[in-house]
Parts: sequence; C-alpha cells; structure tokens
Amino acid sequence: MKIMNKINKYIVLAVFCMTAVGCGDFLEESSQDKDYIHSWKDLNELLLGDCYLPVNNTGAYTSYNNLGMFIHLLADEMEEQNLGNGINDAIGNVHHYMFGAVTWQPRIGASENNTEWYTENREWKAFYKYINVANNVIEEAKSVPQDNSQEVEGVNKVLGEAYFLRAFYYFWLTNMYGQPYDVNKASTDLGVPLKTSPEIQDVFFKRNTVQECYDQIEADLLKAEEHLSKVTSARQSLYRANVEAVRMLLSRFYLYANDWQKCIEYSEKIISDHSALENLRTSTDKFMLETNPENIFSMGGDDLMRMMSSMYQSTRVSLDLYNSYSINDIRKSAWFWNFGTFTGLIRRTPGKVSTDVESDDRSWYNTCYYYPSTGLKSPVSSVFWLRTGEAYLNLAEANAYLGKEDEAKRVLSVLLNNRYVEGAKELVLTETGDQLIDRIRNERRLETPFEGHRWFDLRRYRTCSVHPEKIELIHTYTVYREHQSGNIVETRLYTLEKEDQAWTVNIPYEVLEFNVGMPGNTTNQTREYVIVATPN
Repeated sequence: MKIMNKINKYIVLAVFCMTAVGCGDFLEESSQDKDYIHSWKDLNELLLGDCYLPVNNTGAYTSYNNLGMFIHLLADEMEEQNLGNGINDAIGNVHHYMFGAVTWQPRIGASENNTEWYTENREWKAFYKYINVANNVIEEAKSVPQDNSQEVEGVNKVLGEAYFLRAFYYFWLTNMYGQPYDVNKASTDLGVPLKTSPEIQDVFFKRNTVQECYDQIEADLLKAEEHLSKVTSARQSLYRANVEAVRMLLSRFYLYANDWQKCIEYSEKIISDHSALENLRTSTDKFMLETNPENIFSMGGDDLMRMMSSMYQSTRVSLDLYNSYSINDIRKSAWFWNFGTFTGLIRRTPGKVSTDVESDDRSWYNTCYYYPSTGLKSPVSSVFWLRTGEAYLNLAEANAYLGKEDEAKRVLSVLLNNRYVEGAKELVLTETGDQLIDRIRNERRLETPFEGHRWFDLRRYRTCSVHPEKIELIHTYTVYREHQSGNIVETRLYTLEKEDQAWTVNIPYEVLEFNVGMPGNTTNQTREYVIVATPN
C-alpha cells in the first residue's frame, strides 16, 4: 500500500541511522513522507502493521521466529538436555546458538569455541524500529482531523496505543540492557538511549540513565492511560492495547521502581475491573489460550515448544523449578510433563493429539509438542503477556513491603485457592516479615514460569529497597563432537556469581561497534568454567 510503503521507508531509514550508518543523506525523507497521513485510520493501520510485535510461527531457536526468546535461557527456568533415545537422537544445529545466553558471555552472540559470532542486535534493532513508528504516530496525531466524536476517539485510541507500546519496548530494553533500578543509584546507572522524536538525527547515540529511562516510561504510560480511558468503543481484540493493559503494565512498572503505594493503586484498579482467575481445580483447558479469563494483553509469539525436547543437544524445564512445585500444586501436572529427568512445558495446546503414543511413553513430548509445533502460532506470548494473575502477585508483594501483612496474605490467598488442591497445607499462610516476602517471591516464580519475568525478577530483587536478595546461578553447557549427534566432548559448568557484571546483559556488539564511545556493561572478555560430569 502506498501509505505503508512510504512510511516504512522513512522508519527503516531512521532505525538504520541509529544502528548502522550515518544518515545525512536521508534528512529530507521526513517532510515528503508525512504527506501520506490523512486521518487517524492511517495511523491505526501503521500501528497494527508496524508497531505491534507480530505473532510469528513457532520455530527453532536458530530460526529467530519470535523476538526475546533468549530471556528464557538466562535465569533458572531452563537447563540443557543431554540424553536421547540413542546416540543419533539429537537436535541438529541449534544447541551451539544458545551458548552465549546460557553461559552469560560478554557477547551474547558468542559461539562455544569463540571463533564464530552470531547476531546479537535483533531485539535492539527491532524494538527501536517499533519505537520510531510510535514516535511518528505520536507526532502525526497532532495534525490529523478531529472534526467529530469518532475522529476524536480515534486519535485518542492511536495516541494511547503508541504511548503504551513505546513504554513497553523501553521497559524491556531498559531491564535487559540497563542496570536494575536502584533508588540510590538510578540517577547515575546507565540505561539505554532514549529517542522520542520522529526526526532523523545524524549523531552517535548515548545511553541515558536508568532514572531518565524510567521517567520516560512512566510519562508514556500515564499519557497512554489518559488517552485510552477516553475510548468508549468495544475493544477489538486481546492483541490491541486498552486502558487495562496500560494499568497492568503500570502495576509492574511501579513494583520495579520501588513505588509500593502506586503499585498497590494500579494493581487494585486492575483487580477491580478484571478480577478473573483461571481456576485450575475445575478447568481442563490449556493455560496459554486466547480464551483464558486472565488475559489482558498479548503481542508477539512463543518458540518454547521448539526449544525443548527429550533429545541430545536440547533444553528442558530445570529440575530445580519442577521440583519446587509441591504435590498439592495443580500447576505441576497442568503445566508440565515429566519423564525421568526430562520435563517439558505443556501450557499450550499440543500440535498433535497422538492416538498411538501414550502420555507415559518417553517419546510422547516429542511426538505431540516438539515436532508438530513447527508452523503453529501461539495464542499468547511467552514474553509480552499481561494477565490478572500478575496483578494479585504485584499487590501482595507491594503490601508486604509496606508491612501490610494481613492484606498481602489475603490477596495471595485468592490466587493460591485457584492453584492448589482444596485443603492443601500451602493455603495456610503463617509466614511473617522477610519469610512472607520470600513466600510471595517464590509463588511468583511458580505462577509465571516462561513468561519473561524470572530474569527481570532476580535482577530487581538484588536492588530492592526492602529485603534485597542476591543469589548465584549455575548453568552447564555441553560441547558435542558434531552439531547433530549425541557424541559428547565435555561438559562445562559456569557460575553467575552474586556480584557478577553479567547480571546485566551487555549492549549488543553491533551497537557498540557503531556508536563509538558508548560504554557497555562489562569489562570481562571471557568467562571461566570448570569441567564436570555430564548431567543426563
């Protein structure tokens, strides 16, 4: 379409300038392309096609189908799978691409032999492109007609969505590539570059502070709330932002920013308007469905079904996570499938309902989930998913930080009564003080696995103004003789220590290479490891 092609050209050039080359030759593109915007409907089309994350087909990790998947490899939710049904039962040409993330390398695109380098800036480049789309929508909305009530509401709609999306992308970028929010250091700690104007700038970009990033995110979300609260027409779909999505993200934002009272305010607003929880005691539905009553918003997809398998050179749900669920926790059987040391994720509908392989057969997961998932689209994202369950957790955590323990327990109990069997001992909350905070944090881990929370949660606990917590993480990485077999050379053990610089992922190499003088997040060049016995 003429509008889309012209605007896309302008946006791509702007992002190209931020990440690759100088842009002096392109400074004249702006004025001529803006002539193709005539109404809020044009801006709405631009948002839908070029600002929301697409839901791509489920694919192998190396296919880079859906953005942000590497976040699942960083924390303690996944671990490698080094056992198959025979030496040749292995996933081919995938495992080694995970090396940089699994072992917290200074360059996340590093290969296991440090002689190859894979692309590191996919998320960075894509999210800044989407941010620049939002910048253009916000700018152009000032000049489109608002001659009747429909046009006024349309402008509020596109403005609200643009502010929300810009905030969501900056929130993710800041928490991935910036230091975790510390009330005492946020004004000097480095975040990510902020660009809120649509103009192309022939400059090298510098990193803003974490506080500046958080101030921008908050301002955008409050503007999004202002505009979307004026939209009275029925919501179009789960995949378009509304005022509930904004308030859910504000609840999370204020929790990260240590503003407990504001977190409580927005969590209560969400629960007041959207209190529904999926009752696992009675529901037989898969959890990651478009019809889940907890859904508030989702964009982007999920590749986890193609990242896990019971074969060599693959990954699985970590045994530590799986064993953290008690026998009384319905989530353990509803969300996970276990056979021996392998545990797979079954929150999505299987790609195939097998009639010839029973669920207690070791090949069941590969048959029903891994192989047939290729080409399927996930109903909700495993990274950009907002749902009611989180609102209860945010509200309980914020109340606990303020010493309002009875209220924290009351709120948490509502969630737990939808997750544990009746009469479970876990439903009796006797913890107080730091132990209550620990319980809430643990329930957060159990409630939100593989939703893009855990790595960010571990980081924010480190700098939390109440009951800060620092832990070590241990990952193994196994080197194979070939990329398509189970012939093992050695297994290396890597430790992410409590004060390790790698608790913040380094700025992508491509960005640092172009933006001369931009500081990264680590001074380390390599990571040490020890050789250990290969875990099955």
